Amino acid sequence: MEFRRLGRSGLNISEIAYGNWLTHGSQVEEEQAQACVLTALDEGITTFDTADVYAATRAEAVLGRALSGVRRESIELFTKVYFPTGQGPNDRGLGRKHIMESCEASLRRLQTDYVDLYQAHRFDRTVPLEETMTAFADLVRQGKALYIGVSEWNAEQISRAAELARELRVPLVSNQPQYSMLWRVIESQVIPTSEREGLGQIVWSPIAQGALTGKYLPGQEAPTGSRATDEAGGANMISRWMRDEVLEPVQQLKPIAEDLGLSMAQLAVAWVLQNSNVSAAIIGASRPEQVTDNVRAAGVKLDQDVLDKIDEVIGHVAETDPRHTTTP
Repeated sequence: MEFRRLGRSGLNISEIAYGNWLTHGSQVEEEQAQACVLTALDEGITTFDTADVYAATRAEAVLGRALSGVRRESIELFTKVYFPTGQGPNDRGLGRKHIMESCEASLRRLQTDYVDLYQAHRFDRTVPLEETMTAFADLVRQGKALYIGVSEWNAEQISRAAELARELRVPLVSNQPQYSMLWRVIESQVIPTSEREGLGQIVWSPIAQGALTGKYLPGQEAPTGSRATDEAGGANMISRWMRDEVLEPVQQLKPIAEDLGLSMAQLAVAWVLQNSNVSAAIIGASRPEQVTDNVRAAGVKLDQDVLDKIDEVIGHVAETDPRHTTTP
């Protein structure tokens, strides 16, 4: 495993992180989830990412049990707040009440006294940013979060938050966006702003919800049991790539991967890690062997001619419009 600094902070994280969105507490039985976490640890992954909203809070609890007994100082534990976790009017968003209460609940589920990174899962236009950042700063000062980050914020929102973070003397160190060969909307604005403000990217879905694995073939139905056929497992997200004009160039990546001795998934993960502003790529897994396969992307260096070939093959179908950065 290779390690990188998270933005300009002093925090070292594994460049392959393990995430449990869509899996723990929903798609995957707990025994299998624990097997995946143990495999991640065996493979050298130290960074684990979750969120209070995943599987209606069950994902945090599953991860907490899976990591029980692991030396706390040996791992980096990340979670998030924003989406509804209850029916009440204050059970959502980035108001102070929800942030403080959600953090306490996440710590209980994760069986820990603190998280290494607490992230605003989306930008909240209904709450003054000063209130949100002050609440995060208080959690840092209380020792319940060591660093703070954001997820899917656009460049202007990141810049405003960074200015407040400096005033509050709180370490805002990361953004967690979607990023892959097919989804490049952060490249033109979010990444330059993050570099200027000292934030690193912790990217999710580097294999485009599975579209970059090569298992989906043009002109054919999606394999039974795959994510593209599972409404509870993200079928609505991957559907944007289930078109022949995308799947055909994806198939052309196979010889590039084979020449490098990589699987398609490994090539996809390695590609996002070539961006110097990316601190980690989050992988998910429903089986331990998927963890083992994806981890092989750690430390892979792609030459410029390989990157050029990839762009030649797939660049024309990639989404690059920064307006598609996810905001409510």
